Amino acid sequence: QLQASGGGLVQAGDSLTLPCVLSGHTLSSFAVGWFRQTPGKEREFVAAITWHQRTYYSDSLVGRFTISRDNAKNTGYLQMNSLKPEDTAVYYCAARQARSTSYSRSDYRRRDWYSYWGQGTQVTVSS
Repeated sequence: QLQASGGGLVQAGDSLTLPCVLSGHTLSSFAVGWFRQTPGKEREFVAAITWHQRTYYSDSLVGRFTISRDNAKNTGYLQMNSLKPEDTAVYYCAARQARSTSYSRSDYRRRDWYSYWGQGTQVTVSS
């Protein structure tokens, strides 16, 4: 089970960190991904981190968003800096047990690759 939190209403230029807690499993064997969705659009890939700390980002978000993990706390994080109104969305975390180096970059970007999903947390950025 995944629990995402940390969303809220912020102003453009602010920063926000979203935690995602995994329960019932040990995070160290899992890949963690973040996606976001706005009304009427498909859920889009934001970032992912492998079990061995390799990271992947949406090309449009590189440099502003940082994904990380703390296995001791069973928690993944998405740090978002210099937020823009177009970052307004519901943010979802996802996870998959994937203690392997055989997965490709594209696997981590696929919604259907993940086994577990959090409930989503709303981030609203005002201009």
